[in-house]
Amino acid sequence: MESCSKLRYALAGGLAGVTNGLFGGGGGSVLVPMLTGYCRLSQREAFATSVAVVLPLCGLSVTIYLLRGNLDWMEAVPYLIGGAVGGFVGGRWFKGMNMGWLKRAFGLLLIYGGVRCFL
Repeated sequence: MESCSKLRYALAGGLAGVTNGLFGGGGGSVLVPMLTGYCRLSQREAFATSVAVVLPLCGLSVTIYLLRGNLDWMEAVPYLIGGAVGGFVGGRWFKGMNMGWLKRAFGLLLIYGGVRCFL
């Protein structure tokens, strides 16, 4: 990996980290487009890399929120359980998923989230 590529990857990771820190998640919504467009990864590589990068970013964010007293574990547990099950199922489906459909679904999810932010 040449230094220019390392800088691009670091920039993509930095933007994902800022997004995670500010919004408590969503780093993947920044990272996937950055990895495919700016870093030239394939769609499948970008999704997988995003998951690998966002996991420790979420761990760091949750630690900061916990230390600042902004985390209620009892409210988080049902989401954590559902997210773990969903992550397992999604990870299993990912291998055989058509990237064209996955890309469209991701785009629709981003549009939905954007519209919800404005309403």
